[in-house]
Amino acid sequence: MSQDRLFAGSAVAIGVLSMTHAAFTWPTATTLAFFGGGVLIAFVGEATAINLGWLDHHIGPTVIGVPVYVLFGWTGTIYVAFRISLLVTDGWMAVVTAGVLATTYDVLTDHQGVANGYWTYTDDLPGPRYRGVPWWNFVGWFTISCLTAALAVTVA
Repeated sequence: MSQDRLFAGSAVAIGVLSMTHAAFTWPTATTLAFFGGGVLIAFVGEATAINLGWLDHHIGPTVIGVPVYVLFGWTGTIYVAFRISLLVTDGWMAVVTAGVLATTYDVLTDHQGVANGYWTYTDDLPGPRYRGVPWWNFVGWFTISCLTAALAVTVA
């Protein structure tokens, strides 16, 4: 199995396992809101960056340029971050904590995806980069993570 397929398969597995865990531990409406809404939020975020010419992905399959594995990876990562945050707080503080945790995970790992050739940042926006990853990516992670976690709080 190629490294690309292993990486994409791992992201899908995290999403599927997270959704399965949620299905057994959350009300159905909360699970559907979190994962259905989370996929939609992640899709819009990724599609926006791609269509603005800021980001190119190199692993398919894709839907309108957005790799399917990314949607599983976003929601799975945010779910894990949110469940961890619920161990120490609740409500809107858990939403913000999940955003911080998920973004921290991205800060620690995103540059590896660039180095491995899974995606390329193609923007020429001014501002800082951390290990080749632009600032707006981390703002996006925080925003999308908080919006997705907020779905569980507002439905619950």
